[in-house]
Amino acid sequence: MSNFVSVDELNELRASETPVRVIDVRWRLDRPDGHADYLGGHIPGAVYVPLSTELATHGEPSEGRHPLPSTQTLQDAARRWGVNQGDVVVAYDDAKGLSASRAWWLLRQGGVDVRVLDGGIRAWTAAGLPVATDEVEVESGDVVLDEIGADAISIDEAASFPETGVLLDVRAPERYRGDHEPLDPIGGHIPGALNLPMAAHLNSEGKILDVHTLQATFEAVGVTAGTPVAAYCGSGITAAHTALVLDEAGIEAKVFPGSWSQWSNTPGRAVAVGEQPG
Repeated sequence: MSNFVSVDELNELRASETPVRVIDVRWRLDRPDGHADYLGGHIPGAVYVPLSTELATHGEPSEGRHPLPSTQTLQDAARRWGVNQGDVVVAYDDAKGLSASRAWWLLRQGGVDVRVLDGGIRAWTAAGLPVATDEVEVESGDVVLDEIGADAISIDEAASFPETGVLLDVRAPERYRGDHEPLDPIGGHIPGALNLPMAAHLNSEGKILDVHTLQATFEAVGVTAGTPVAAYCGSGITAAHTALVLDEAGIEAKVFPGSWSQWSNTPGRAVAVGEQPG
């Protein structure tokens, strides 16, 4: 079963007897609070999810910008969204699935049947489907989550990962090379990491490419089924999208949630620059 649903498939789910909860996870680096965009137009019935407080927590800079929430925090949030045991959750955003994938990655670990809307809200409106502008409030759900965190690796595990597997840096090439670093104190990448930007997996409309193309893209950097692979980015959001795409291609992956924001704020960590892994 695919991790993605199309607009048509979501409509079919909503019209079926399958219990479905739709969540709006709008978040971008340039606009981390997507609530105003949500109120400007969302899929009818969708509940807004603030990524920074419900899909992440706050800590010291040495923990990265978006540390994982506790299982209890995530469960409380999912219940606020109205998620019940056995529900299908469909997450979407307006950033090519980038932030919706964070919800997918966390909820999947918690044992929830969760999908991502391919193309997000833009695909929905492009299909001429209606949007709502209300603040959706729902009855509290009863979902019970499994413990999360097993699909994450620590900073020390990230450092040694290239010795036994493939560590993917999924940021833009200029940030990987260290030419430009707009957010963190140091530019560059983790020694041994290979650069494979998130955009490589999407078409011009921000929709996922076909599985064979995805597999070929990963194979080009030495990743096939059975290859130990982990991904990181700036703060653990975009890396979750790569984990989503890897899973779609039949490849299990880990995520370094602290990512470059943790690495670059931790004294003593080696930094590689340029196009080569280093």
